[in-house]
Amino acid sequence: MSAHRTLSRSLRRVAVGAFAILAVTAAPAFATTIERVISPGGVEAWLVHEPAVPLIAVDFAFSGGAIQDAEGKGGTAQLVASLLDEGAGDLDSKAFHERLERKAIELNFEADRDTLRGTLRTLSANRDEAFEALRLSLTAPRFDAADIEINRAQIMSTLRRATTSPSEIASLRWWQTAFAGHPYGRPVAGTLESVPQITAADLRDYVRRVMARGNLKIAVVGDIDAEALKPLLDRAFGALPAQPELADVANVLPQGLGRRLLTKLDVPQAVVTFGGPGIARQDPDFMAAYVVNHILGGGAFSSRLYQEVREKRGLAYSVYDNLVWLNHTALFLGGTATRADRTNETVDIIEKEIHRLAETGPTAEELAKAKAYLNGAFALNVDTSSKMAALLVQIQRDGLDTDYFTRRPQMIDAVTLDSARRVAKRLLDGGLLVTVAGRPTGLATSDAE
Repeated sequence: MSAHRTLSRSLRRVAVGAFAILAVTAAPAFATTIERVISPGGVEAWLVHEPAVPLIAVDFAFSGGAIQDAEGKGGTAQLVASLLDEGAGDLDSKAFHERLERKAIELNFEADRDTLRGTLRTLSANRDEAFEALRLSLTAPRFDAADIEINRAQIMSTLRRATTSPSEIASLRWWQTAFAGHPYGRPVAGTLESVPQITAADLRDYVRRVMARGNLKIAVVGDIDAEALKPLLDRAFGALPAQPELADVANVLPQGLGRRLLTKLDVPQAVVTFGGPGIARQDPDFMAAYVVNHILGGGAFSSRLYQEVREKRGLAYSVYDNLVWLNHTALFLGGTATRADRTNETVDIIEKEIHRLAETGPTAEELAKAKAYLNGAFALNVDTSSKMAALLVQIQRDGLDTDYFTRRPQMIDAVTLDSARRVAKRLLDGGLLVTVAGRPTGLATSDAE
């Protein structure tokens, strides 16, 4: 990333951040009305009108992401995301950033496996200029040669650092093994071999294929009402193609279950990634799985993995696992880092606790505490307009409706001890793939490299 770009974003974040701090106290509550707004041109967005602070947060996502990178061109989505705000239309990178800075507009893009995402943050007084900048970045990105090479060099530098990072190595090998031969097995940022092969034509082709209205979800939170928003939606998104041209991607289950794979690396600690098949977001058992996963290792100090690995034995500073749901697969995925000479013990305990919860399920006390925590802590996901906008996009992508906020506590409360025990067996009894990076002593492995 260029020094100019880094400074530009820092200045914009200072300006917008001052209002974002105020937005914490004026964040939308669960009872806030979520409106479906459809522009005259047919662009749909979910809107939470919150006039208390003069700030507008816009989040949006195109389905596609890194899994739409062409064969041999891994990292295309990532490079596109890094360049969409590096000049557009008649404005080169410097002029484009200066225009954003003058109005304290923050515009960012990022790519993940399934989506190309963007965020826009602006003072409501500057909304016309902000949506115009968004329009330019989406419909007329420049992809100037100098900017491509600067951003390519930044990505290559990150990829080189990743070759010596135990956490990156363990994670990369897990995904490559679990999804060998599938787009999910490719790193989002590409590789040291693929990124140099990406051309400006590849970037433009990706934009043409992926960035369309038909695979777009939008959320807007802040000081703007539906009537004012409608023409702005058409201005920013209306000129995009109606439908994308996405390559077919097969649904897939993780492979390599039951294996422990070691990548040798001279580092003080061993880093462990572990995971297995999950439960899809639209599955009727998802909410029970969500509660069970919290009990196992979903972030609270009371989780079984935290208690067994850290509190009782001091084997690691942290240990966690999460449910991960993607367009074409579902997982539970976790990790930890531990001393080299105690890696085998740590992995054994993790596998033992997962097996124990699968066999016996949670206790009534664990279930009650998990449900209370998950209902109470959810407010932290919507305590700013930015968090609310991001969550609204994800809810749309998950195929849920605008009443999700009111239904969620009821769905959690409806998880019974019997259903939690049944789903624990379903979720956790499928086997684990474990990858380790480091030089552990005495680790029983299936393979090492």
